[in-house]
Amino acid sequence: MGCIKESWDQDVLKGVYSCPQCRETFIPRPVLKRNIVLAEVVEKLKKQRLQAAPPPALCYAGPGDVACDFCTGARKQKALMSCLVCLASYCETHLQPHYESPAFKKHKLVKATAQLQEKICSHHDKLLEVYCRTDQHCICLLCTMDEHKGHDTVSAAAERTENQRQLGMSQQKVQQRFQEREKELKELQQAVESLKLSAQAAVEDSDQIFTELIRSIERRRSEVKELIRAQEKAQVSQAEGLLEQLKQEIAELRKRSTELEQLSHTEDHIHFLQVIKLYCYM
Repeated sequence: MGCIKESWDQDVLKGVYSCPQCRETFIPRPVLKRNIVLAEVVEKLKKQRLQAAPPPALCYAGPGDVACDFCTGARKQKALMSCLVCLASYCETHLQPHYESPAFKKHKLVKATAQLQEKICSHHDKLLEVYCRTDQHCICLLCTMDEHKGHDTVSAAAERTENQRQLGMSQQKVQQRFQEREKELKELQQAVESLKLSAQAAVEDSDQIFTELIRSIERRRSEVKELIRAQEKAQVSQAEGLLEQLKQEIAELRKRSTELEQLSHTEDHIHFLQVIKLYCYM
């Protein structure tokens, strides 16, 4: 049966693609029509291939995840990307048309985010893709012809590039201050240790000296000893207060450095521009 079917398929294809066996001359040229038999064979092969393909592994959205806007049912799959043109988020399955169809070629995809409305102009319901340097906030293209007409405007990407440079400078300043504070911390720690050793040495020396003195100055020896201890306590307390202050400042600088590093790698231009001003002028 397999040989018969293969022979029949070849005959069908031969009949579709070869010239007719009779030697007639068609004037005018015959209109080409859809070969129903061949179309049915192709459709059958497509169905067989789809049935044989394993279903994609499901990854349902959990707490804190962005759910796919096109999944139906009680449980939706986790979205991988969000489209800034469609204003929707897609799972792996529903995202495929954006990769395969030419209609979605110019759509902007970013990592799945639930804050899509933040990327839309509240006046014109258009995508925020322009930055107004005059008013220092993001606008849409229609805004440039409306209330922002004549303002100094650039693309969000161009402003991101400029602010990225400023961010790099801010990172360098923070890193420099961080290193300076660490150096001061080490120096102060050494000073505290030296202070403790000196105080201990002073106590030991005073003990040795006053031990050799007559009993008449025993009371004075005790007073001097207490004075040394009091001075030590006061100075150490002051130094430890400075230590704690420096540690807190270093922790804040380390946190800010981490936030700046994360911000420098975000793909979300709008989020970047909305946050960068908070750091560049600190």
